Order: sequence, then C-alpha cells, then structure tokens
Amino acid sequence: MQAFDEIDELAVNNLRVLSAEMIERAGSGHPGLPLGAAPMMWALWSRQLRVDPQQSQWANRDRFVLSAGHGSALLYSLLHVSGFNVTMGELQRFRQFGSHTPGHPELGIVDGVEATTGPLGQGLGMAVGMALALAERQLAAQFSESPQLVDHYTYALVGDGDLMEGVSHEAASFAGNQQLQKLIVLYDDNAVSLDGPTSRSFRTDVNQRFASYGWDTQTVGDGNDLTAINAAIERAKHSSRPSLIAVKTTIGFGAPQAGTNAVHGNPLGTAGLTSLRQQLGWQAAPFTVMPAVAKRAQQLILQRGQRAHRRWQSQREALPQAVQHRFEQQLSMRLPVDLATSLPIFDEGAQASRITSHTVIQKLAAQLPGLVGGAADLASSNKTTIEQDQLSTPVTPDQRNVAFGVREFGMGTILNGMTLHGGLRVFGGTFLVFSDYTRAAIRLAAMMKLPVTYVFTHDSIAVGEDGPTHQPIEQLMSLRLIPNLTVIRPADPNETVAAWWQAINATDHPTVLVLTRQNLAVLSGSKTKAMTGVARGGYVLSPQRGRQPMGILIASGSEVALALQAQAKLATLGEDVSVVSMPSMENFARQSANYQAQVLPPQIRRRVAVEMGATSGWERYVGLDGAVLGLDHFGASGAADQVLAANQFTVADLVRTYQQTHVDLGQQLRVI
Repeated sequence: MQAFDEIDELAVNNLRVLSAEMIERAGSGHPGLPLGAAPMMWALWSRQLRVDPQQSQWANRDRFVLSAGHGSALLYSLLHVSGFNVTMGELQRFRQFGSHTPGHPELGIVDGVEATTGPLGQGLGMAVGMALALAERQLAAQFSESPQLVDHYTYALVGDGDLMEGVSHEAASFAGNQQLQKLIVLYDDNAVSLDGPTSRSFRTDVNQRFASYGWDTQTVGDGNDLTAINAAIERAKHSSRPSLIAVKTTIGFGAPQAGTNAVHGNPLGTAGLTSLRQQLGWQAAPFTVMPAVAKRAQQLILQRGQRAHRRWQSQREALPQAVQHRFEQQLSMRLPVDLATSLPIFDEGAQASRITSHTVIQKLAAQLPGLVGGAADLASSNKTTIEQDQLSTPVTPDQRNVAFGVREFGMGTILNGMTLHGGLRVFGGTFLVFSDYTRAAIRLAAMMKLPVTYVFTHDSIAVGEDGPTHQPIEQLMSLRLIPNLTVIRPADPNETVAAWWQAINATDHPTVLVLTRQNLAVLSGSKTKAMTGVARGGYVLSPQRGRQPMGILIASGSEVALALQAQAKLATLGEDVSVVSMPSMENFARQSANYQAQVLPPQIRRRVAVEMGATSGWERYVGLDGAVLGLDHFGASGAADQVLAANQFTVADLVRTYQQTHVDLGQQLRVI
C-alpha cells in the first residue's frame, strides 16, 4: 500500500477548500465537518474504499454512508475528484434548485451516494443493514459456494449528533449482537455540536458504550494523521466484530473560528474563506482540483476500483451458468412467473388478517430465497416468522428470520439498508400503534423509493383489553399522509392475499399492510374481486340492486363487514345502497377519474365512511354532505365487544349515521 506523502496532504487541503468554496457560493451549508474530517475521508477513499466510479452500481463494491449528511459538500468533492458523475459545474451549484448536489445526500440524485441521509442517526442504521452488514451476509450465505461474488465492506462516517440520536443505540446494539464484522464506522469526534460544546448535553464515553454493545473500538488521537487513520481502518478490517474508530478532529480546521460551534452550520464568509486559504497555504484559483490530486485520485480510487471490478467480473464469468443466473435473478429481484398461482384463495371461513398474512409469507418464502424479515420482538404476535427457517445469527447467516429486538426505529433503518444493498425483499413487523417509532425511517424509505414491506398488526380498538396505549387512532390516517407510501388495510382473507401481492410486486415505493388480531370472515364477492380491487385501491364489493345506488357506504378493513350488514338492514328500510371496500386510498387515487366515478358516482352525495380511526381525510370521499363514523378520541380498556359498542361501531349506529345524513334526495334523484 502506497505510503502517504505531500500529494496526499495536498489532496486533503484541496478537499477542504473546495468544500468551503461550495458552501460559500451557496450561501448556506456546514463547513465544520468537511474541514475537520477531510483527512479521514481521504485516507478511507484513497487507500481502502473499493468502488468503480465509472460503474457506480457494481454489485460487489464497498459501500460508504455519510450518516452526518450535513457534511455533504465533502462527499460531493470526493465523488468529483474520484471520477463519479459529479461535475465541477454541479459543485458550483451546490444546494441550488434543480442541481445534482442537494443540501444533504440524496439517493438517485447524486451519482455515488448510497443512501439519503440528513436526519441524524439513520445513516448508521442503514449502514448496519447494508453491505457486509446484514444484507451482504445474507447474500454471501446464499452463495457460499462462490464466496467471491459477495465480499465487501460497509463504511459509515458519523458525528456526535448521530450518536446522540436514540436510533444509534438501537442500530449499534443490534449490530454488535449480530457480530457484523465488515461494518466499520468512523466517528468524527470533535466535541462540538450545532449549539455549542457537546458537554452541554453529551458526556458519554462513546468507545465504552460501543464496546458494551460488542464492537471493537479504537481511537486516533490526531485527526490529521493519515497514516494512523489508515492503520486503524486496516486493523478494523481484520476484526471479528463491527468496528468503531473515534478520530479526534477539530471542527472547522483552518478556519478563524475552528473548534467552535460558530463554524458548524454557517458559511465562513469572504474574510473567513480568505483566512482559511492563507492558513492552508492555498493559492489556486477558486474551484480548482490540483493536477497532482486528480492524478493521485485516478490512480488510487478510479483505477484500483476498475481493476477490482474487472477481476470480480472474470471470477463471476468463470462460475457455472446456473450460479450466475441465480445470482442475477436474485440481484434483479425478478419474481417467478408462476408465483401468483401459489397464493391461497379463500371460499369461506374466518381468520385474522395477520394469520392470513402468515400463510402468504410461507408461500412467498418457499419461492423467493431473498425474502427476509422479522419483527420488533413481536414475531409471535405479528405472525411474521418464516417457518422453514430459523433465526439469522452469526453462526446461521443463511437463515431468514431476523430478531430485531424491541427496536422499531432501528428496525426501520436496518430494513432500509438491507433494501439499499439490493437482492433482498425485506419486511418488518410491529403493532400499528408503534408505527410511530418507525415513522422517520418509513419517511426515508418513501423518499428513496425502497420497496420495504411493513406488517403492522393489532389495527384498531378491537385490541380491547390492552387499552388506549395499544389501540391505534391517528396512526392509520397519518401514515397515509406520507408521500410515495402505499397503505393497505384489507377487509378479509382474500384482500389480505391481494395486499401482499401488491407489496411483493412494488418496485418504487414502500408498502404498509395494516392487519387485524380479530377474525375476519371471507366476504361474498372477494374471491373474484379482491385481487383487482385491492390493486385499484377501492371497488364496489356489494353493488346496489337498482341502476343507481341511493347512497354509498365506504369502509376499510374489518369495518367492511359492518358496512355489508348495514347495507342489508338499510334494504329492509327501503334504502338501496352500495358498499365500497377502500383498502388503499393511495391506489385508488392513482386510478383514472372515470374509474373513480364508477365506484363513487359523483351524483350520489349521500355517503358514509366507516373506519376505526381518525376521521380527518375521509371527507375527500364523502364530501360535505356525507358523514364519517370514526374515532377522534382515544380508546379504552375493556372487552372488544364492549369497546366497539361504546364507540358506536355497530350495525345500528352505522344505519343511524346514514339516516342522519342531510341530503336533498329529490335533488339527488333529479341529477340521476
């Protein structure tokens, strides 16, 4: 390995100045981390990180996650110098509208960025789930006869803020228990956060904390010592456990206010930038990459990565065709053409949708070796266990059941990382009411267009005796507010099968499956209508008897059965209504206006929606003349039947709500 020399020192200062210039031109940004952490990033990228900038999606590349995403200027500078498709023009447009250099790293926007980061702590969790953490280990185990196919490291850079966030505890504890030995985390230990010295709120001995989780820990006392940083990374690569390297740095190194929070999140200013250049002895024109630095980066990053890529490609091509085909199919996540035929169809009976979901998971797992999942210590309640497999552990990495522990947020970030790695279809479960703990990770999954599946059970006040702390009210509708997230609440076993089919076919969005603990009977008509109906989000499950309905009852989940009973009762009162099952508002919103009008004829203004959750949002479908039978208060502890009756979820209450809707029926009929 080439020793560090004056060109490497030049490269570090080049990255520092270039990053500061980007921030200064943008008029916003965070220069503190780039100025302090440039040496450790150059040591990692120039001597250790194995990537191919010209083919940035190479399957066996090392992964790097900038969990401290506010330091994005440094990452973009490195990507540019290394040969990724990040132009100097884009560096000059840092943080500008429409640029490919946004304020925080964004997957799919910046070539070479492995994950969307910014909310602190989540990058660490995603790194845990990514390459040569959990996801890589799973793939390596599945292709154990060809170990060269999947053999790489995952690196992350974290700051004090990342390690203050609670999710870092969840993810780090999980990683230590799983002994994820190819996970190496660099800690920018500068003792300063945005508001001031970290001692104001943070006196944790980070190394002891991580050691207690089962990590190897090291400290590099001088954040400018390239040789020491590189040696620490080299030692970490030979550890049998995940590694944390605390690198003591000076935030804003070289700037007038170095070592203080003043340099954390504000541009240096013209005078500050001039002072920085003088302090570093930098005389080149603005936005310059020195030729010697460009040549060194080409030799040590681009060419080394290309050689490794070509060597891996040759090894891959030497494998039996069957292995190559299986590997390609796994990475592409193509579904078997006959997968749908293996799914169950229900003619009659009743079972909780979590039980139906469990049945579907078994069918999918039998044909999808990349299906991996678990729960936040609730697998026995969520019914998320893959029965043909055992727990995935350091000694049984090929098994597909993941024990995430009581770590909902950590689970969410790890699921994101597993999906980002590629080759795996992942799911995770908890109670719907605890989805709040997972929400921040779900939001990033939706932003990154990751097809993660969330199995959220115990979906309503029908949980009963567990009381209001375990009875979701606002969770269902609040999840529907997240852009690019599909929420599906199936009404019976056939809709549950169809919901899973939607989730497993998703390619550019995550899916939430909202499932019951109580039994759901097979509904008349769902056998033939559910698969298409769930795909469309809403459909007429039980039409009116006449040409046009006098009114419409809309429901999701267990309340669809209630609507059907109310339909029958209203028929005896001379009211001819249709029942619309609305398992997914998001899918329904994607349908054509013509289809939506077929399901909810606009001239039929007498509408009632029923759902055991917050009512806000249903006005979109019931209109000003309609009504919503829902919950805008917390539940209560008691037997399910008593709690439901007390909150008016009975046939009589739904019929009365319908009857009390004030619509000029004569006007409605004239419109018809």
